[in-house]
Amino acid sequence: QAQVVQSGGGLVQPGGSLRLSCTASGFPFNVYAVTWYRQAPGKERELIATIRTAGPGTVYPDSVKDRFFISRDNAENTIYLQMYDLSPEDTAVYYCYATSDDAREYWGPGTQVTVSS
Repeated sequence: QAQVVQSGGGLVQPGGSLRLSCTASGFPFNVYAVTWYRQAPGKERELIATIRTAGPGTVYPDSVKDRFFISRDNAENTIYLQMYDLSPEDTAVYYCYATSDDAREYWGPGTQVTVSS
């Protein structure tokens, strides 16, 4: 069964780092654009990073630019989100979302990131 699984969330102190993983099972991730979203309690879902299948590969909003980095490992069928210099404002549930040119889409189940001292 095709699905996406996530890992890597948890509790981290302000200024710390985390790496989130989004792994595809049952389909090739390399033909999918993947976007990381996050949603904090009481707030709207926010797009934080996108990696395309070709061309200028990555997109970040100003809120995470130069702190968050999305990358792709086709051999592992995995997309990573490396996060540095985390602050309490980064606390949220993080989701990965994959889309293909033929309109197939998959959502990851979400992973909690909590930044607190």
